[in-house]
Amino acid sequence: MVRLAWQTALHSSTAGATWENEVVHAKTRERHDAVDAGVLGRYDDIASTLLVIAMSLVKISRALSRAVTDLRFSAPVAHLYNPLDYARGPHEAYLKTWGNGPKRVLFLGMNPGPFGMAQTGVPFGDVRMVRDWLRIEGEVKHAPDEHPKRPILGFSCTRSEVSGSRLWGWAKDRFGTPEGFFEDHFVANYCPLVFMEKSGRNLTPDKLPAAERTPLFAACDEALRRIVETLNPEFVIGVGSFAMERAKASLPGFEGVIGTILHPSPASPKANRGWAKLAEKELAELGLHPEARLL
Repeated sequence: MVRLAWQTALHSSTAGATWENEVVHAKTRERHDAVDAGVLGRYDDIASTLLVIAMSLVKISRALSRAVTDLRFSAPVAHLYNPLDYARGPHEAYLKTWGNGPKRVLFLGMNPGPFGMAQTGVPFGDVRMVRDWLRIEGEVKHAPDEHPKRPILGFSCTRSEVSGSRLWGWAKDRFGTPEGFFEDHFVANYCPLVFMEKSGRNLTPDKLPAAERTPLFAACDEALRRIVETLNPEFVIGVGSFAMERAKASLPGFEGVIGTILHPSPASPKANRGWAKLAEKELAELGLHPEARLL
């Protein structure tokens, strides 16, 4: 994956004009180097494309956050979390750092887990994997309506998100570095919201009443369409059947492959018997062959 100095500025600062200024300064320095090397035209082409893609993902995320902010949900939903809002810093750092180019494969999850993206703003965002492997960190505020049993602790959360540690652990084992993985891959969630019952139990969006699913899914469908238009993947892989079905519903004209792999949830006995090997077998059946580095 091509990486330029201004992309480091995108990662290191996430506050409005601050990161914009840092990007401008980094690009200015790098353009001078390109002039000296006689490759200015090529540099400008690459830099423009990567910046446009990264910032398009940020705009899509902010639009989706606004679209779901005013939605209301009835019992059994008692608490609602939107990490695109309260964890915007690390979420957008993830988009700017690792969403900076076209991707061959888009992995699509369902919605944030209470100890993953709910805490870090990163899909399948197990704290240790996000901080130590993806090298993403940042301020995470409190959610406006937290369940006392499910507080937002951000990167101080000590609970592991098993699904995230499995998915990102597989990426680490297979590709070694995040640069190797994100050269052709990206991970996103279909729905950005966490739904919590009065007991503190997590409620998945497929369990919502139809009248509440409809406006939510409309906003999520639009965001997914825009993500696919931006990243231009050949494969959209639902991590779990729900994500695959939503991809099929929202991308009727998609010319690539829409498929699914087993969700790495510890609630799945099958996933507990060696999720990584099962996922690679399913990917191979879809035409992706990790053992040949074609993933």
